[in-house]
Amino acid sequence: MDVRVGDVLELKKSHPCGSREWLVLRVGMDFRLRCQGCGHELMIPRSKAEKSIRKIKRNEGAQ
Repeated sequence: MDVRVGDVLELKKSHPCGSREWLVLRVGMDFRLRCQGCGHELMIPRSKAEKSIRKIKRNEGAQ
């Protein structure tokens, strides 16, 4: 799956703050994501993240 830094991911489950959108800060074996609702950051394994992605919103002007 082609996920890049700067993309916004819409995940299947919502964060406890109510937001489903996460900004990608780092890509590799793990993803570092920041919640677009409350700003909480987390590291999640690539395999788990790819299973829970519903939609990728790409920022074309970023790179």
